[in-house]
Amino acid sequence: MFSTYTPINGRKLFMGNSATSNIVGLGKVVLKMTSGKELTLIDVLHVPDIRKNLVSGSLLGHVNFNTLRRKGKKKEVLEKELMKLQVVIIKRDEEPRRSKRAKIAKTFGPEFLTYVLENEPRTINEALSSPEAPFWKEAINSEIESIMQNHTWELMDLPPGSTPLGCKWILKRKYKADGSIDKYKARLVAKGFKQKEGLDFFDTYSPVTRITSIRVLIAIAALYDLEIHQMDVKTAFLNGELDEEIYMEQPEGFVVPGQEKKVCRLVKSLYGLKQAPKQWHEKFDRTMLSNGFKINECDKCVYVKSSHNSFIIVCLYVDDMLIMGSNRDVILTTKRMLTKHFDMKDMGLADVILGIKISKTSDGLALSQSHYIENILKKFKAYDSPPAKTPVDLNLHLAKKKGLIRVLRYLKYTSNYGLHYTRYPAVLEGYSDANWISDSKDTKSTSGYVFTIGGGAVSWKSSKQTCIARSTMESEFIALDKAGEEAEWLRNFLEDIPFGQNQCPQL
Repeated sequence: MFSTYTPINGRKLFMGNSATSNIVGLGKVVLKMTSGKELTLIDVLHVPDIRKNLVSGSLLGHVNFNTLRRKGKKKEVLEKELMKLQVVIIKRDEEPRRSKRAKIAKTFGPEFLTYVLENEPRTINEALSSPEAPFWKEAINSEIESIMQNHTWELMDLPPGSTPLGCKWILKRKYKADGSIDKYKARLVAKGFKQKEGLDFFDTYSPVTRITSIRVLIAIAALYDLEIHQMDVKTAFLNGELDEEIYMEQPEGFVVPGQEKKVCRLVKSLYGLKQAPKQWHEKFDRTMLSNGFKINECDKCVYVKSSHNSFIIVCLYVDDMLIMGSNRDVILTTKRMLTKHFDMKDMGLADVILGIKISKTSDGLALSQSHYIENILKKFKAYDSPPAKTPVDLNLHLAKKKGLIRVLRYLKYTSNYGLHYTRYPAVLEGYSDANWISDSKDTKSTSGYVFTIGGGAVSWKSSKQTCIARSTMESEFIALDKAGEEAEWLRNFLEDIPFGQNQCPQL
């Protein structure tokens, strides 16, 4: 049967039922078809334990054969509900028939356009071939320089059995409050979505300060006329130290000549890794604690250091931080300490944090997002639209996209609105209310609360209740329970803030 044959010793064939059989030979077999044509099979295994000759239909499919299954003229029943089929193998044309159907270009709709309006470069080659190439090149070189100065990785051969992670350049433009470009930002990011839990990462968490904490601290700064400074940590996630063995491909555009096959063994964390936020915060916590700071028990991203005649507060949001103190000397001392341990950018007096503009007024501080609203109106060509006093007109039925246009008009009308923190009242005040099933189509009530310090709101919420209240009193108690939880958190947060105890009235 074999036209050529080579004996083989020591090899086994693994089958689908987990059984194994010895392979004694390998050769070439020529099959004669009923049509008179011949079919040559190569690398055919000789397995004596298999009594029937088996041909893989999937392998024949790779060499332009089709398999057709059809019932015979006589139904031959092998077992219950199992019939014997005839199998016919036919030769496929070398050139498969191509469809003549006209292809229609896929459309994503107008909603998708909002994601591509910024027109950020997607690759390093696209950035370096754009009119803004000098700015992108400077940003990319700055990122690589920070990585090299931080000794983030070392080149080595990939150990057997290891798989390196890929990496990608993320390119963004950062804007000022007036909409002009502040800087060009390049970030090298590891493809951490390919990491395997328990192998190259274990614990993960990403703590960030609550926006409520930021508003409370700004309200306290307004009460006591404190200066608020802002700093930014350059390449924050590069400061964390790794405990796991992680390998990454060399970044695009910076492959070392002559060492193209080597990979980067990460010594410190990199953006994109699952454990990068955790490692960064652990490093920052150790630094702050070693310099006499204490971590707020309610918000782990707020750090306080106080003495008998001065105090300093640091609030961290990933890599942005607000610094406020009793005098400028302690603020400058803290800045020097942070600059000693990390690569920092001093931004002076706080201007914009998380898209919120901080303005100093004659009687305190104000928070607004007028610049952000202006950018949105220009982005969607609604800057010249007439303003509207309400977000929804109850007398009109909503049409497609009309509701969104109305909201943009309402934003224009309220663009100058903001939160103003003054010196009165200087205590924490809270209000709670409930709306009991006002709509016959709805069976759940609405809870709401608001807390103020210095005349401005620091915390608020309005949401549907998770259970069905059977009376107005019951809905009020449910709302009061949620307000009580927030009041307890605010009181505990203020307990760890210098002068914060003065804002907590006795209950």
